[in-house]
Amino acid sequence: MNELFTAALTLLGSHAKLDRDKGALSFKVALTKIKRADDGASEVTHLQQFLISYLNSDEIKDSKWENVFGHLEASRIMIESSDNASEIKVDDFLSIGLQFLENAEFRVRIVAGDLLGSLCIAIDPEIYEKCEPKLIKSIKENLTRDIPGDSTSTNGSKDAKEIFHDTAGWKSLETSMKGLQSIIEGCGESFLRFVNNELLDLIFETLNHTNRFVRETGYYLCASLARYGVSSKDGSKTEVAGRLAQHLCVGLADNWSQVRLAASVATRQFFEDFKDEDKKLYFKVLLPPMCLNRYYLAEGVKLYNQETWKLVLGTNGRTAVALFISEIVDFYIKQTESDNHAVREAACHCMAELSSKIDGEVVKPYVVRLLDALHFCFQDESWPVRDTACVACGNFILNFPEESKVKLNDFYPLFFANLHDPIPSVRQGGAVALTNVAKAYGEESLEFIFAQVAKDFDGIKDQKTSSERYEGLDKGAATYGVIKQLRDNDLELHSNQQMYSCGSLAPKMGRRGGCMDHSFKRASEPWESVDGCVYLISEMSHVPAALSRVEQFIPVMIQSAKFKHYTHYLHLLESINKVIPNIAKGLTKRVFKKYLEDLFDIIFESVSCESALTKSAAIDCLEFLNRFLGPSILKGRVEQYNPHHIQTLEKCFRPGNTGNMVY
Repeated sequence: MNELFTAALTLLGSHAKLDRDKGALSFKVALTKIKRADDGASEVTHLQQFLISYLNSDEIKDSKWENVFGHLEASRIMIESSDNASEIKVDDFLSIGLQFLENAEFRVRIVAGDLLGSLCIAIDPEIYEKCEPKLIKSIKENLTRDIPGDSTSTNGSKDAKEIFHDTAGWKSLETSMKGLQSIIEGCGESFLRFVNNELLDLIFETLNHTNRFVRETGYYLCASLARYGVSSKDGSKTEVAGRLAQHLCVGLADNWSQVRLAASVATRQFFEDFKDEDKKLYFKVLLPPMCLNRYYLAEGVKLYNQETWKLVLGTNGRTAVALFISEIVDFYIKQTESDNHAVREAACHCMAELSSKIDGEVVKPYVVRLLDALHFCFQDESWPVRDTACVACGNFILNFPEESKVKLNDFYPLFFANLHDPIPSVRQGGAVALTNVAKAYGEESLEFIFAQVAKDFDGIKDQKTSSERYEGLDKGAATYGVIKQLRDNDLELHSNQQMYSCGSLAPKMGRRGGCMDHSFKRASEPWESVDGCVYLISEMSHVPAALSRVEQFIPVMIQSAKFKHYTHYLHLLESINKVIPNIAKGLTKRVFKKYLEDLFDIIFESVSCESALTKSAAIDCLEFLNRFLGPSILKGRVEQYNPHHIQTLEKCFRPGNTGNMVY
């Protein structure tokens, strides 16, 4: 055999995937060179016979899977590169492809399916008829399997069996399905004539399978089916389309991100096969999950659905949402009950979007139902869900004050709970929501809100010296860091336990589980409540009705920074430095200058402290003041207040360029 082919086959049979990829490229190059030679045809024929002989020989039983893979891949490449279909020994390669379709090694099974697909491309779609009996039989026979050994967990529950079924491999089922997909891709539109109810029922059965990998593969298979077998050439509706749309809706709402992405791919392909008018027939079913997935936590799912949304609806997205608002609201509310925290968070984002982007008259009849769902999410054990629900509630109150007023007393305690939360981003969300309440209801809400703010600032004097971040943890809502600190050294939690891949169980563990478990909480520290109030004052500084109260509490905020007896006081200084620019812009220069000198001690202490984050926030603050007030005014006010601060100020700027800070 030609040396080029020998070298390429050696690489194709390597254990390293990188070498196998290089081998595939080398084999293609070798084929091209040989075909140009005078005796190229006979050399290719010889190679073809060599591959068939090896793959049919007895020695294949004792060969490593890599060698089998390499020779199958070489066969596939040769079939795809053939210039003359009549020279390919179809029956031999067809027999080989079917022979390895249920091999013990999944990579061998996949390339065997690809080989069958290549035959459909190079020879004739009719080859599917010869593959169909064994291929369909393989899928049918492997749809179910049992757990080896005990099917129950130690406490007698079925959790172990459920988890196994959802996460384990499923023998040759997935690879046989991938083989069918390769054949569909190979046949193209010609596959349409092979589509019948029996085949559709089998494919759709895999979409309801207990195993997520099978469902994922099933939806990718549907993507190929949608590309070639859903609509006729003129894009008219077929019976298949209606059934497929229903299954796509289920897949777009699956608990597993990988399944959602596969269903998203199939959905885009589904719509690409229809004319604009025909697409509308399926909006009622598919728009709600598509709309929600634009905010899904997994970046791939989110970005893919955002792009699909634009491709399908163009600039008519808002119109479509308004038209199907009832179905969309029902879907959002249903998704707030999902076991997957990422789904619940996305649902809250989408409900917030309804409050601000869709015509108020369209949304108004659903406001109470949406607020009830958000109230449920507001008490979620996952803090990102609580945070998103908080902001969404504030948006609804701002945009629908009359409809929301009946729920206000239910939400006030939750808003303040978030304002005091141990997690900084949650505190900021609480501040934004309470500011929207103030914008909606004016004086009647401001009095109540700032009465609580006064109590919170007063509580700083009761702050313990040792403010441990992980002290006093209980079951409930909290941060990733809390969980890690509490659980990492617990021997009982990590001894004699079943092992699973990280992240694979999060959705199945319900509203309290998985590696992203947020279900631990502790009581807020007084300094954290003050920190939340600092962000609230910052947000309120842009509410005209609240400006007098903001001015009243700026000295109180400054006074709170003078308590330095506790461990985390630098975190509070960091927050104050961060909000000073926003407060200054809200109050305007004339008003803000009254409080400037009182803020200098906080700023310059922060610039000189050991905390990198606090120091950076202070330098950013000085940079803003330098632009906002002007270099000469800032320097003059600093020199007037405390000449010792001038040296620190000058170190923060590069000589001759007062607009760039030295960090």
